[in-house]
Amino acid sequence: MTMLAFIDLETRIPQDHPLRTIRRFADEALASLSPTFDAMYALDGRPSIPPERLLKASLLISLYSVRSERAFCEQLAYNELFRWFLGMNLIEPSFDPSTFSKNRQRLLDHNVAQQFFDEIVLAASRLDLLSDEHFTVDGTLIEAAASLKSFRPKDQPPSDEPPDDPGNPTVNFHGQKRSNATHQSTTDPDARLFRKGKGKEAKLVFMGQVMMENRNGLAIDFEVTEATGTAERETAVDQVDEAKQRGFRPQTLGGDKNYDTKKFVADMRERDVTPHVAQNTSGRRSAIDRRTTRHAGYGVSQRIRKRVEEIFGWMKTVGGFRRTRFRGLERTGLAGYLVAAAYNLVRIARLTSVAAAN
Repeated sequence: MTMLAFIDLETRIPQDHPLRTIRRFADEALASLSPTFDAMYALDGRPSIPPERLLKASLLISLYSVRSERAFCEQLAYNELFRWFLGMNLIEPSFDPSTFSKNRQRLLDHNVAQQFFDEIVLAASRLDLLSDEHFTVDGTLIEAAASLKSFRPKDQPPSDEPPDDPGNPTVNFHGQKRSNATHQSTTDPDARLFRKGKGKEAKLVFMGQVMMENRNGLAIDFEVTEATGTAERETAVDQVDEAKQRGFRPQTLGGDKNYDTKKFVADMRERDVTPHVAQNTSGRRSAIDRRTTRHAGYGVSQRIRKRVEEIFGWMKTVGGFRRTRFRGLERTGLAGYLVAAAYNLVRIARLTSVAAAN
């Protein structure tokens, strides 16, 4: 016996589901990017998956900790919530995972991920959720999709001898001095060997850099850079300059002890930004003196700046960005913007629901 049923996905999703708010803000941001999407695709040729749908699919991957694009496409075949979020009906077939990789270069060429992230930040600004004046910067390590066995001398010719195990060859590093100046990963040349601190193991990593506004802990800027000893401070200076160009008026900038250097403090003062960074007095003199620390605002910034770890914590655990699934600085950066946008959308949905309840 065959039964015919009509199912309206809109009625299947609870009215108070947080994904409703997230979808509304995501759709508004994507609508503003329509001219960019129109320029990405030719008028003729084989029909393609709309880029709006691919971006929203990437949001779902971060929001629901889906381990891969292939696993997401498998879930899309039966997950009604995912189909509703993407505007798909129940009989429309799921798309192939290769669609993500085939369209990723287009997204890179048109800087779509950063534009989408910026539109989400702009939406938060319209709701008066952002501080215009007080910010925090920090960096974290993102593990590269490359093993230490791929970190080989740059001038070493490929070996003619077959490996003892093609899937996991034996490599002996004992007695070798390896550095980024002489060695490079054959899997991901953009990754850098970096040690977080004394006694820590060295890994092939990228560095994720965030600028957070201090009112509600939203990320207003996020960048993935090469991991160097000065990358955090150099990127922070660029982020302050870019924030001013986007209409923000930074007056204070919080940070941890890594930012307590004479050059960084001077760079901030040159930009009329008070550096509220933690003092580093371990065997040295801090570049932050009583001119800054005597004010009550310094203590406030030091307390609030720790919230930036919530951004990194969410991105690495829920968002799955502890270790990148992609090779190369550009592709990892694209993924970083989308995960950071997903975090902001979760925060905005929570903040607006609290405001509505009150």
